[in-house]
Amino acid sequence: MSYAVPPTRTAAVVRQLRNEIVTGELPPGTLIKDAELAARLGVSITPVREAIAQLSVEGLIDIAPNRTRHVTKVTQKNALELIDVMSVLACAGFEWGVDNLTDTHIGLLRQRQKEFIDALAAGNVLAAGAAGADFSTIIILASGNRELQSMVDLVVARTMRILAMTAESDLWNSWISGHDAILQLLEEGDRKGALARYRQIYVDYRTQVERELFVDQ
Repeated sequence: MSYAVPPTRTAAVVRQLRNEIVTGELPPGTLIKDAELAARLGVSITPVREAIAQLSVEGLIDIAPNRTRHVTKVTQKNALELIDVMSVLACAGFEWGVDNLTDTHIGLLRQRQKEFIDALAAGNVLAAGAAGADFSTIIILASGNRELQSMVDLVVARTMRILAMTAESDLWNSWISGHDAILQLLEEGDRKGALARYRQIYVDYRTQVERELFVDQ
């Protein structure tokens, strides 16, 4: 799977910091210092500040009234709330797009699923997350509603970061088995069944997160 080169330094800093937050390299509560980041990434202060502002909008960085910045801390409550929001948006997109899928779309879905599984096998969580998200994106974009996809994109990074799953996490299994079942149903022509199975992924996923994560809270 190929990735586009960010068009600006700000976009490059946003992607780098987002990846570090999603993978847990920058854990929740980490103090963010402009000058230190600029020096580490080899850029000026301006793209760092612009990137921090963008990641604040995405909910990945908290900016306190005194202007100090920290990687957003995570609770079970906001993790489950994000999954609920993601479910509403993504399932709406799936419902609107599923009847527009062609054989070409289904071929792309199968390709993304393979990339998803291969990336997990290689321990590449970022690539796995991107391929898994693309699986849903293909169907949502088939609806023709790009505004919805923009909203989904805003939630995806926050949801991925909150879970910060390793490649070995059992939480991936809901998506692997769900995507496989959806592909089979689509190839059988059962669009309603595919939608129902997609919705079930979120039910299973939420249950797993509630049961297995944040158990000490």
